[in-house]
Amino acid sequence: MDIPLGTGTIDVSLPDCEVTVARPAGGTPVDVRAAAERALEEPIGPPLADRVDPDDAIAIVVTDITRKAPDDVLLDVLLERLESVGVAREQVTVVVGLGLHRPMTDDEIVEMLGPHADLAVNHDPESVVDVGAVGPDGDVPVEIGEPVAAADAVLSTGVVETHQYAGFSGGAKTVVIGTGSESIIRYTHGPEMLAREGVRLGRVAGNPFRETIDAAGDLAGVDFSINLSYGPAGVLGVRAGDGRRVVRELAAVARDALSVPIDREYDAVVCGVGAPKDANLYQATRGATYVALGDRNPLREGGRLVVPAALPEGAGDGTGEKRFYRRLSGATDADSLYEAMREGYEPGAQRAFVVARVLREHDLYVTNSEAPDIVEECLMHAASDVSDAVEPGSDVLVVPDALNTLLVDG
Repeated sequence: MDIPLGTGTIDVSLPDCEVTVARPAGGTPVDVRAAAERALEEPIGPPLADRVDPDDAIAIVVTDITRKAPDDVLLDVLLERLESVGVAREQVTVVVGLGLHRPMTDDEIVEMLGPHADLAVNHDPESVVDVGAVGPDGDVPVEIGEPVAAADAVLSTGVVETHQYAGFSGGAKTVVIGTGSESIIRYTHGPEMLAREGVRLGRVAGNPFRETIDAAGDLAGVDFSINLSYGPAGVLGVRAGDGRRVVRELAAVARDALSVPIDREYDAVVCGVGAPKDANLYQATRGATYVALGDRNPLREGGRLVVPAALPEGAGDGTGEKRFYRRLSGATDADSLYEAMREGYEPGAQRAFVVARVLREHDLYVTNSEAPDIVEECLMHAASDVSDAVEPGSDVLVVPDALNTLLVDG
């Protein structure tokens, strides 16, 4: 069977094992441009023309290279619609929502945004404006990048995909986290929030993480979102308008397409990731945590997770990735790391926290990578191939697209 690795695939053969493949229904793909144009014609809530004025300075926040999104198409359609209501191209700044990821290079921005790359700037987390506060006590500052805070209208693109904490990403998250400061990331990704009931993969309603992000988006002035959802077949839908409702509608589309019922336990799960998420260890470990910490953990006690990942960037070069690496590489075991991090950690290090949570119960093997030494330094195991990471005779579940599959009770 073929499993993603980088921009290609590898052929995985486990002849001595009993293998089950988890393949979601997949849904029906749509043409992105046509669906985006239709979404703008039939928005959820007031149309874009009612949300912007012809003389407005516009900020459009787009996802960065760690998200698989046709931002060039969404941006093209959005700019055409803005022009039709009297907003000139020169009035628009495109802000790349990095969060604590590394800045994108000029070449990467050109590759991502094509003819609109000249409008783009990377988010600078050191140059932010306080726009209010959230949290139960109203003491968590919401700080937004200066180009966004200074804009008369804030728009966003994004992907409504399964997310470990937000349930599904998209909506205000692109702006609040992508162009936010460490304060909101520290709060939303801290141990207290991540331990709360309802903060889990695939859940939007009653999710405190999602609710906090949406409230922060109101303070940031997010006026209009155009998002899409993915499935194995490709892009499944595009919606535009009010961010909360856009996320809810696309999450329902994604859930129908991505759910796979599980009615037994397995010795090992092979978690496919592929580009762009397998560029570094920080992102690639999502494959393992999405499986083990989702709605239904398919592993029996002591079972192992196997993630093929190219890792051309090693652990990762951004602030968050470096903090992730320092935490894991500096630990002696998963139990002590998890307990220490329950007392708090730096924004970005939350991925080390959830990985440690998984490693307390399961071994994690990363195979086929360019950085096996880094994998071994981070409390995980490196193997040259998937077959080397799975014991003969194992009962194996293969999830070819672990980031776009929801394992649920059968």
